Parts: sequence; structure tokens; C-alpha cells
Amino acid sequence: MTNILGAILAGGQARRFGSDKAHARVDGWRLIDLVHDRLSVQCDAIVVCGRVEQGFTCIPDLPEPGLGPLGGLNAALAHAAASGHSHVLSCGVDVPNLPPDLAGTLAGEGAGIVQSQPVVGLWPVTLAGVLADYLAGGGRALYGFADRVEARRIAFDPPLLNVNRPEDLP
Repeated sequence: MTNILGAILAGGQARRFGSDKAHARVDGWRLIDLVHDRLSVQCDAIVVCGRVEQGFTCIPDLPEPGLGPLGGLNAALAHAAASGHSHVLSCGVDVPNLPPDLAGTLAGEGAGIVQSQPVVGLWPVTLAGVLADYLAGGGRALYGFADRVEARRIAFDPPLLNVNRPEDLP
């Protein structure tokens, strides 16, 4: 699969973590650098959504900050549509064990998400308007949007990590 925009969703406030998760370290790597590295082997370009991070292409959440991961995904889909990408491969900044074949595993008809981590997904750009309408109608739940677009849910073994607290770091 080609023509994929990687989107690192990094606009959260990390209240449970207690500090900036993007800069937490795993094996000497900052989480944001580790996720970027894992996405770079499967994406044509990468953006960081929801924050300004030096050294990265960054875009603000749409239509505004504070909408959770859907604001970042909405921004990524709009950016992908404007830049000619066919899909967005989204991932939270707090998922350090992304497999190198994530895009291929999630590929198929429509959207595909990780069963236990719906923020990790492969979204066709054709869903940009659907997500914008969902948000305009008050939708805020990622699972709700995934259900609306009938996203396939794919299980991973071992499961993908979700770093919410310092003790969750591998």
C-alpha cells in the first residue's frame, strides 16, 4: 500500500502520566521519535497532530483543540486530502510497539482499526467529510466514529501498548 500519510496524535494533556508523554523515554528514545521511526517505514509523509514539536511537520487539531483523538484524526484526514494521500495511518504518541507491517495488516476495504487501540487505524481519505460531519453533530467518541464507518477491528498478538502512566512504559 502506498500514498499513506502517517499521523501521530499528540494533542492530549497526559493527566494520568503527569508529564509530557511525547518526551518520555523507552530504550533511550523519546516516545514521539520512536513512533515516528516506526511510521516512517510505512508512510510517505508524517505529521504530528495537536501540538507543536520542533523538527516535525505539525498541524493543529480540527476544528479546534480539546476534541480528543478525533480532532487530530480530522486534521490528518483534511491534510491528507489536500496533499493527495489516499489513506491516513493514525497512531497515538503513546504506542511504542507499532509493528513494521501495521499498514498492511490494517489494509482492506474501508477503515481498519486495532481492536484494543482504536486510535491506531488506517483510514481512507474518503472519510474526511464523514468525520467532519460527525464532529459537527457533537460526536466525540472514537469507537462511535469507527462504528459509524463500519471499521474492521483487528486484534494484535501481542497487543499494542498504551502508555497512560509512567509504570506503563516498557
